[in-house]
Amino acid sequence: MTDEQRCNSCGVRLTMKHSTEFPCPKCGETKIGRCAQCRDQSVAYKCEACGYKGP
Repeated sequence: MTDEQRCNSCGVRLTMKHSTEFPCPKCGETKIGRCAQCRDQSVAYKCEACGYKGP
């Protein structure tokens, strides 16, 4: 497994401006990565640890 962070929605590497990563709002165990495009379009994501789904 690689250490590079990827968008949880589309899988793109988080190297673009306005990309972000944050702990899961429910469990805090997993980092959620979001690219600028998925954030802008409110594409759904899912925490791999607890199954939490967010916009």
